[in-house]
Amino acid sequence: MIVKFTRNHEWIKADGGAAYIGITDFAQQHLSDIVFVELPKVGVRIEAGKAFASVESVKAVSDVYAPVSGTVAEVNGKLESAPELLNENAMENWMAKIELADAGELNALLDEASYEEFCKNEE
Repeated sequence: MIVKFTRNHEWIKADGGAAYIGITDFAQQHLSDIVFVELPKVGVRIEAGKAFASVESVKAVSDVYAPVSGTVAEVNGKLESAPELLNENAMENWMAKIELADAGELNALLDEASYEEFCKNEE
């Protein structure tokens, strides 16, 4: 399994042609208490760098950007009734499962060490 991160604080866990996408722990900490999640529709094509979902917290509404391009195969419906799961464990509570359009797009993303270094400079 390949785990990568974006500078917009999304993570992607890819295995073969499928991948799970969510927001990072850094993102959920800065958003504070998450009260609503808007997920994409199954079957929708998402594009790398474009918003595909949103997260609403007591502080603000934030777009969630696709780390790579692909087609939404499944969404995590639990988040619709329990958005606070993202606060409890952001790295385990994925938002969408996609079928990758081009696995090569993963190469442009940050590995864990690079992402951690990036976050240090964000604080």
